[in-house]
Amino acid sequence: MKRRLQTTSARALNLIKEFIHLESFGGILLLFTTIFALIAANIEGVSEIYHRFWQSSFGVIFGKFSASLTMHEWVNDVLMAVFFLSIGLEIKKEMLIGNLASVKKAAFPIIAAFGGMIVPICIYFGFNFGGEYVHGFGIPMATDIAFALGVLMLLGKRVPLELKIFLVTLAVVDDLGAIVVIALFYSGGIVWSYFFAAGGALFLLFCLNRFGMKNIFVYLIVGIFLWYFVHHSGIHATISGVLLAFTVPLRVENMMRSPLIRAEHTLNPMSAYFIMPIFAFANAGVTIGGEFALNDITLGIMTGLIIGKPIGIFLFTFLSEKFGAAKKPDSLSWLHILGAGFLGGIGFTMSIFIATLTFGGALLEEAKLTIMISSLIATIIGALFFRLVLFKITAVKS
Repeated sequence: MKRRLQTTSARALNLIKEFIHLESFGGILLLFTTIFALIAANIEGVSEIYHRFWQSSFGVIFGKFSASLTMHEWVNDVLMAVFFLSIGLEIKKEMLIGNLASVKKAAFPIIAAFGGMIVPICIYFGFNFGGEYVHGFGIPMATDIAFALGVLMLLGKRVPLELKIFLVTLAVVDDLGAIVVIALFYSGGIVWSYFFAAGGALFLLFCLNRFGMKNIFVYLIVGIFLWYFVHHSGIHATISGVLLAFTVPLRVENMMRSPLIRAEHTLNPMSAYFIMPIFAFANAGVTIGGEFALNDITLGIMTGLIIGKPIGIFLFTFLSEKFGAAKKPDSLSWLHILGAGFLGGIGFTMSIFIATLTFGGALLEEAKLTIMISSLIATIIGALFFRLVLFKITAVKS
């Protein structure tokens, strides 16, 4: 039994290493697609083509049945549902066999994630409480794991593996928090007929799991119906991806043949190298020449990401250890945790996604530009912190 647990733990660690490697390169690809989107949106002539393309419709119509969406909706509602499916699979795996499976191991990054969400939300509320834009509170709570790991990869081998695992676990919990917030606060009015139909599809998926169905394609077929029902129910369609993920079975006794692991191995590269770059290209095309002002929205987002994230992550973990609620990994110093906090301020894709659910028109463009500026500043601060502070201290000690 002990050997089996050790084998499972070793396999889980290898899967985490693969995920870190994948997301790191995905972050670099995200950077290039973001730059291309900004260029396309700011060149006269190309800009009109760029915006017209994403607003053009594509789909099929059968009599009264319509499946026509704009290209932008195909990205934000369909491809992002697949991305959330990938996130959901990662969350479930972490909860069953990864860093969230053990209360002792999970407590420290979970508390860090809560701090990294609560403090930015409070800061945004501080700027916008009682105002008409208070519903944008979810924007600064997100962390872009791909960009953050991409920065760590560029810093070289002096970054401990334990720090990368800490950041991955923190971001997984952060994603779970974002999913809950989107489901509760960023959905429209409920259409009960579709809501109950979605519940029926979800019940069928759990039955498939309960009776040992291992064919992932059966889950995906039912998942398409689940997406359709959720999309029309008033709840944001991406939530269907997470619900589907939690019904896909994980077989620990043979992990390489596990439906969950096989689905994750298929979807993770697709998310890192296709879905996220396409999302960035579709949503990061902001006209830079427009008027930008420091107001309650921009200050709430910028301060929440750049200042709120590191303060929340560091303060909550520091207090949790002092009061015995969690224990910092021995291989990491408090400077490591603070550095991870700075990188946690890279909100980017998830922050932009929540912004698209919150604002429209000029406010959305302003929020996107603020997110990109804030994420760039957080990247620079995090990279400089590791280069000039943490690595110098490590060199002196050695």
